[in-house]
Amino acid sequence: MTSTDINHDAIIIGGGFYGAAIAIYLAKQRGFKRVVLIEREAGLLRRASYNNQARVHNGYHYPRSFTTAYRSRVNLPKFVRDWPAAVTQDFTKLYAIARRNSKVTAKQFVRFCKEIGAKIEPVEPALRALFEPRLIEDVFLVEEYAFDSKKLASWAVKELQDCGVQIRLQTRVTAISSGPNQILQVALKPEGGSEELLTSRYVFNCTYSGLNQFKGDFAGTQTGLKQEITEMALMQLPPALQDLGLTVMDGPFFSMMPFQARGLHTLSHVRYTPHMHWKDEQGIDPYQKLNQYDRATRVDRMVRDVGRYLPAVLDAKYVDSLFEIKTVLVKNEGDDGRPILFEKHTELPGCYSVLGGKIDNIYDVLEKLDGESFVLVETTV
Repeated sequence: MTSTDINHDAIIIGGGFYGAAIAIYLAKQRGFKRVVLIEREAGLLRRASYNNQARVHNGYHYPRSFTTAYRSRVNLPKFVRDWPAAVTQDFTKLYAIARRNSKVTAKQFVRFCKEIGAKIEPVEPALRALFEPRLIEDVFLVEEYAFDSKKLASWAVKELQDCGVQIRLQTRVTAISSGPNQILQVALKPEGGSEELLTSRYVFNCTYSGLNQFKGDFAGTQTGLKQEITEMALMQLPPALQDLGLTVMDGPFFSMMPFQARGLHTLSHVRYTPHMHWKDEQGIDPYQKLNQYDRATRVDRMVRDVGRYLPAVLDAKYVDSLFEIKTVLVKNEGDDGRPILFEKHTELPGCYSVLGGKIDNIYDVLEKLDGESFVLVETTV
């Protein structure tokens, strides 16, 4: 098939981990020859792919969502296999169950881990002694890892270049429209430049918090989304906690994980990490709201509460905070599930919107793409 009207096989909007991985998949696995990746920042993996807890989940976090937990448990070894240089394993990971206000007991947590096939062991007395026994029912040694987003970004740049994917940085897509003969038209504006129009048979919207911020014929996602401004505190931990990752659950509690990109630990708290939220709608630019937010840290309240359960954290030094937009599916707010969003837009055949709540969800996305039939055309510039 030949067309003089299409100049790309696929246009990927969003240069985070998902956008980069999908572009590489299309080029390497599906034979797409002319793929362009468009990112509004000055580099890849600069937003949500960087500003998060950098956790490679193994299912422990989701005792109220068996599907999410099991998929994480299955995907973790794949992620370690595919991105070994970016995975941090040289720390001890503990999960503790609170005596009060937890939505699972220690006994229920052990049974849940066995159901999903996740490794869990009793913890040695020296590590148990870090926790306040009046507030913590039990502590377990588990198998969970962290990732270095800077190393993932380096991988993405190299792979994209090797695959011949064109990377357009500091460029914002403004509209997606339907053209003749099922051709999709993508309007974009480089920083400091004039508007351009690209055409393709396929468009993949991987913009995370910006999924619904396009004009033209793009009607938005059918799945309801909620936006949150979140704060991830970066901490220098005292020696007693330096080589640990810790999570107290399951309810209004907290988690600390190594953040290798900065050589620090992240501290998140279910009560204090979310600063504000709203229903996602076209015309309400999440990034503009974030830029206008005062970003007053809540780290004092985080540390004060965490210190009740883990006294050693009171000796930690606060360094910085990562403020970002977090996007969640409204339907999963109650059960903490983190399924992917994978929507095909009926008003724009060939246009897909993709969102994952966790980095290991990428395998669920790739499985969906494996089931799609793509028709390639001979493209012209």
